[in-house]
Amino acid sequence: MRTSARALIALAILASLLSFAKFSPCISTDWSTPGQYVHACYSDLPALYGERGLNKGEWAYSNGDASVEYPVVTGAIMWVVAKIVPTGDNALQNYFYANVFFLALLFIFISLIVAKMRPEFAYLTPLAPAAIASLYINWDLWAIISMLGAIYWFDRKKLDLSALALGLSISTKFMPIFLLLPIAFIFLRRNQISGALRYLLITAATFTAINLPVYLTTPEGWLRFYQLNLSRGSDWGSLWYAFTALGINLANLNYLSILVLLAAFAAIIIYILELRTIPSLASLSFIVLASVMVASKVYSPQYVLWLTPLAVIALIDKRDLHAFWIWQGAEVIYHVAIWQHLATVTGAKFGLPLYGYALITLLRIAATIYLIAIFVRRGLAGGTQGPAAHRSLREFLFESGNAYP
Repeated sequence: MRTSARALIALAILASLLSFAKFSPCISTDWSTPGQYVHACYSDLPALYGERGLNKGEWAYSNGDASVEYPVVTGAIMWVVAKIVPTGDNALQNYFYANVFFLALLFIFISLIVAKMRPEFAYLTPLAPAAIASLYINWDLWAIISMLGAIYWFDRKKLDLSALALGLSISTKFMPIFLLLPIAFIFLRRNQISGALRYLLITAATFTAINLPVYLTTPEGWLRFYQLNLSRGSDWGSLWYAFTALGINLANLNYLSILVLLAAFAAIIIYILELRTIPSLASLSFIVLASVMVASKVYSPQYVLWLTPLAVIALIDKRDLHAFWIWQGAEVIYHVAIWQHLATVTGAKFGLPLYGYALITLLRIAATIYLIAIFVRRGLAGGTQGPAAHRSLREFLFESGNAYP
């Protein structure tokens, strides 16, 4: 079912308004605790306005350990918006409103970009309930739109534009750096090694051009994002946090999460090399980023905003729609669970205990893995280039090695 641009814009506007209504109970209470968790209207937008000195006009990376904990484009956006909004008694609300306006516009454009890549399923983006619930938690949409631009241009062979967009996206939120893995192996399948090197060079040059001035002027603030992520333990939403909550204590967590991620990457590489036809980046991006998020030490509720458009552009058969909706349902359940658990942690009379939260976390992860498996199975259904085609996901997982000497 193809949806017209006007209908998509209308759906995206409606989704943005519904999301604002969901976040609005916190506005009149200045996002007080535990109310912001009880009503599931917590947002980093107002929380970091004061905590990072943005309300005082301070540069996002000039406060050392109190600097913004995001890559530089996000920090610059946070700072610019703080500069243009009216101050005074309603400064916190004004800052939230301004960010909401820009994020709503981004969501509309994201819906239109998805329609360019997968017109028959484009309606899913503004209708996805977990995405609607998460629009205004953080600034992720700024990075998502440039990531989608990189995917769109890559699959249309506009490689220099794609590399520029990817460098911008990595400078906004670091997550898209993992797309370099499928990009490299798509180039390998095309036998375009020089093209791969050129793409990597442009991406790195874009990242350096954006980041170097901030690093040279405020190195401590620039490093904060990377230091926090390297030193982070198991955190909310992760597989590892759920295991710990259920009494399964794992040693050497950093090494274990890296090992799981490397195993996932190895499986993805084999999958790319096994496919009979060269895959598109659109068909691989969900598999890659979802795998990263399964293995990661943290899963923030707004991460579903990354995965939703990637899932839509990966869909090629309407028979797989059930898997998309199962996954969205699990994400909605998790969205409610994280806030109700945090309500309990911060002293609310009612909420979700740790054990229940851990089980729902595992449910969400299982639904994500299920959707990954559906996409992999659909790709394998097109055939492989090995001596014996894998007719099922089981054969791919356990018999791929038979095709190699």
